[in-house]
Amino acid sequence: MLAKANRVVRGDDYRITVRRGTRVTGAVTITYLRRVADERPPRFGFIVGKGVGNAVIRNRVRRRLKAIAFELVAGLSPGTDVVVRALPAAAQAPWTTLQEDIHRAVDRVGAR
Repeated sequence: MLAKANRVVRGDDYRITVRRGTRVTGAVTITYLRRVADERPPRFGFIVGKGVGNAVIRNRVRRRLKAIAFELVAGLSPGTDVVVRALPAAAQAPWTTLQEDIHRAVDRVGAR
């Protein structure tokens, strides 16, 4: 589970990251990454809308994304905000596809 310091919790932080961050589109996710000159720990946020499925499916997708974020958080640069938007295909996507999408996005922006 992600520590509180590693979570994007304010709506303004989500908005700023989505609007001003670098967008990387994957097969089942859209990932927004934003780096600031701050020395705070890297943070993750997740957007899983109703188009993904019912509440059970959305929560499962969110838990899987959080597990991937937990793997990545130690290797990210300080001051990095990552917001992951799950697309409807994420509900049926295997673990490796979700993992590859997020890893590819982080590598493409060079946040490690």
